[in-house]
Amino acid sequence: MNISYQNLDNGTAKTLLKISSKLENILVSIGKIGAWLSLPLIGIIIFDIISRRFFVLGSTKLQEMEWHLHAALFLLALAYAYLKNSHVRIEVVREGFSTKLKSILEIIGVLFFILPYTGLIVWFGIDFVVRSYGMNEVSSALTGLSHRWIIKSFVPMGMAFLWLAGISVLFRNIAYLIGLNSNNQILIDTSQAMSPELANETEALIKEVQSKEIK
Repeated sequence: MNISYQNLDNGTAKTLLKISSKLENILVSIGKIGAWLSLPLIGIIIFDIISRRFFVLGSTKLQEMEWHLHAALFLLALAYAYLKNSHVRIEVVREGFSTKLKSILEIIGVLFFILPYTGLIVWFGIDFVVRSYGMNEVSSALTGLSHRWIIKSFVPMGMAFLWLAGISVLFRNIAYLIGLNSNNQILIDTSQAMSPELANETEALIKEVQSKEIK
């Protein structure tokens, strides 16, 4: 995201937006890496279906690899989806709120739900992976995959990325409220441009329609 911070005169908010932007850039890159896992996942699914349908062959390893790739893809892209506001929200209720109220609710949600929840999963998830590694856990199926700790490590990893995404969203929303309180329009516009969760979908659609009519 190309955001100019030169015109921001609030040092605290400027720092918060810079940290938020750097975290987002890292997590977006990780999300894109996770998205590439969809290619081997699709390939394995197609091969598995064709081999079962036409050659009456079945592979437990292939099936488990499908589950593993799907889980890894989901957990690596989870933080990216939250940063880009791609998760499901109750828009019927939320759409009528003011941008300020949306920002306050987002901050409350991050502080009381996302950060504690993901923190706990990371804390217990690490022990989950260590025990799996220590006992050299393998698939319960005789012909399944070994090294079960590898896929289990994606659980605390994905939650750690989501925790960082929560920090990024928290900082940009705090910066937005600072801009409102100080009546700093440049800071408001900059922080809102970085925060798709604060966008008004109805207004966005109206602007899109108007721009098409002008063209």
